[in-house]
Amino acid sequence: MENSQSQSKKKRLTQDQVRQLEKCFTVNKKLEPDLKLQLSNQLGLPQRQVAVWFQNKRARSKTQSLEVQHCTLQSKLEAALSDKAKLEHQVQFLQDELKRSRNQLALFTNQDSPVDNSNLGSCDEGHDDQVVVFDELYACFVSNGHGSSSTSWV
Repeated sequence: MENSQSQSKKKRLTQDQVRQLEKCFTVNKKLEPDLKLQLSNQLGLPQRQVAVWFQNKRARSKTQSLEVQHCTLQSKLEAALSDKAKLEHQVQFLQDELKRSRNQLALFTNQDSPVDNSNLGSCDEGHDDQVVVFDELYACFVSNGHGSSSTSWV
């Protein structure tokens, strides 16, 4: 019974023992039986204690790795959300700018009502002549100083 009590009491590892175990762990994550015996004899520890140390070290290493991965993914998510918000802001800015330009064009061409903006994103076939006219009128409009001077994305 005295023998089982002495085996169940684990002694604390010294800094040198921990250092040697850590060094061995960097090379071998899994503990082979011959290495376990060698480390046990070299460090003066029971084989079971060496095996448990390796098992615990693998678990801690995995947890740390998962924490690092989580932080990396969290940073990437925050960056993606920030980029999304900026892009949404740019899209809104461009839609507003297009609406203002079309309304200015309608006023410039002496139309009584502003341009219908219901199909701002539409590029149907058969309107090439209108696009050319629009481009020419817009270029003329901008060159005369009527265009928006703000091209910043803010």
